[in-house]
Amino acid sequence: MKKGLLIIGAILVGVFILMQLVPYGHDHTNPPVVSTPNWDSPQTAALAQHACYDCHSNQTVWPWYSYVAPVSWLLERDVQQGRENMNFSEWSNYQLMAGDATSMVQSGKMPPAQYLLIHSDARLTDAEKQQLIQGLQALAAQSQ
Repeated sequence: MKKGLLIIGAILVGVFILMQLVPYGHDHTNPPVVSTPNWDSPQTAALAQHACYDCHSNQTVWPWYSYVAPVSWLLERDVQQGRENMNFSEWSNYQLMAGDATSMVQSGKMPPAQYLLIHSDARLTDAEKQQLIQGLQALAAQSQ
């Protein structure tokens, strides 16, 4: 019985080591910031940076666990999708998305629950959430 557990453990460790060799999830480059939103206040800009920029900007902070598969794969995918959906560092390309972002924050879909599990400091109070929503609404009005 012990020998079987040792073999299973060795196989699992081997699979974990092999997973680290997969190149996906190792690209932690941040492209240059091209253009940024004209936020309604410095406080709103700070809220957005704190709660949104890891996935929705070219200023992603890559923590230590972002280098370890399979977590690195999930984070790489989340950042790629986040930047594609709305990128605060390439704002001139995404201005029309501010209204959609407003809806996502109002509905509680952003920041997503899986992000808040690890980044509890990104959890917004009701007042902060309202301020961010107002800032996004102001951005949406600018793009019209």
